[in-house]
Order: sequence, then structure tokens, then C-alpha cells
Amino acid sequence: MLGIGEKHELPTILLIDDDLVSREVIATVLTLHGHMVHSAEDGNQALQMLDTGAVRPGVVLLDTQLPGLSGPELITKLRQLGQDEIILISGSTPSDELIAAADGFLLKPFGPEDLQKLLSQHNPKIDQPQDEAAEELVINPTTLAQFRQLMTESTVREIYTAVVTDLHKRLAALEKAIAEGNKDEVRRIGHAIKGGCGMAGAMQAARLGAFFESSSDQLDNCATALQELYSATERLERMLEKEFPA
Repeated sequence: MLGIGEKHELPTILLIDDDLVSREVIATVLTLHGHMVHSAEDGNQALQMLDTGAVRPGVVLLDTQLPGLSGPELITKLRQLGQDEIILISGSTPSDELIAAADGFLLKPFGPEDLQKLLSQHNPKIDQPQDEAAEELVINPTTLAQFRQLMTESTVREIYTAVVTDLHKRLAALEKAIAEGNKDEVRRIGHAIKGGCGMAGAMQAARLGAFFESSSDQLDNCATALQELYSATERLERMLEKEFPA
């Protein structure tokens, strides 16, 4: 599944469903049709993923019968974290109050075409390719400025060159660990990426490292996040060329 989910014209999806079978089936079907899908088994886990930046979905698919935090209260918290497109999913019709709080409803079972039809009736926040402004945030500007105060330009370049080189090695190791289902290794590599990139101010890579560390038991999600890490590494390389031309 490593090559799937790269059609950036389709929104990234956060699927919140406590039923393991439903969660796996829905995620698999949508991923195979081009969506990048992250999943959470309850509202608290989903909020933590959003709050830490582990996922930035364009659409949230929300099961209407979750344990713990759910319903309008969960939708309110999702809105506070910037979610503009929240679609309810359920095997039965939810209450009028819940439908009014969300942006649409899909009756299980549903297919990708049902989701696309519903999205076409709204104006969802679709994932867009990174522009130059977003590329500037690959590195924490404060960290970069501190490095430049303490070191020569060539030394700072050497630091980020080493970060990129290490990331390429970690990417190969991550891909192998995910393919082998080695959750402990995924967690270990994620921890190393989070620490090293965090110290260097490589914000996007550090965020993804934290995701691998905390979500190693969700290998499907780790596989799709691996593609994000490849992209983050490429953006870091472009930043290196732009900030420190040879």
C-alpha cells in the first residue's frame, strides 16, 4: 500500500470509528481509491492526533455511536481544531440535532462514489500541493537563526545535510519495518526521527517521527505517513539548496 494515496486532488481523511472491522474496511476501500486515510478508534484519540499535528485531514468521517466523547460535543471540539468538513457515518439515521451539527451523513455501507457525491455538494478543504510559503516552514526559523548566530554558514549546511542523509537511511529502514510488520522497530525509528529532527528544527519530519512513535500499532496509517515523510525530506532538501546554494 506504500504507493497508494498520492492523488493530492483527493482530500486526506480522518476516520473515527470504534468498530475495528468497519474501520479497516472503510480505510482500505478509500485508500485504494486514492485517499490518504488516518484512523482513530475514539474521539479522544482523534483529538490528540489533530492537536499534535499528526494528521491534517480535509474531511473527518465520524461514527455516530462512539464510546466516551461523541456526538455534538465531539463535533464542537473538532471545529475548534479547524475541521471544516465533518461527515457522519452510521448504520442507522442519527438524530436531527447531530445531523444539523455536521456537514453530511453517509449510511453504512457506503462507497467512495457516495463520499465524492456528498463532498461535491459542499466546499471541503482539499489538500493542496505545498507552495513556497509552506516550504519556508519546513525548518523552524528561530532554530535556523540561532544556528546562524552560533556557527558559520558552512557548518549549518553540514548539520542539515547530515539530517537529510540520516532521514534517507531512516526512510529505508522504516519501509522495511512496516513491510515486515515490526511495530517495535517502527516505534524506535520514529523516536529517533522525532528527537534528531526536533533538535535541528526540522518541523515536518519531527512531527511525522512523533506519529510513527505513537502510532506504530496502526501499520496501514504508518504506511501512508511514510509517503508524507518522503515528501517532507524532499522539501527539506529543496530548502537546503535554497538557503545554502553551492
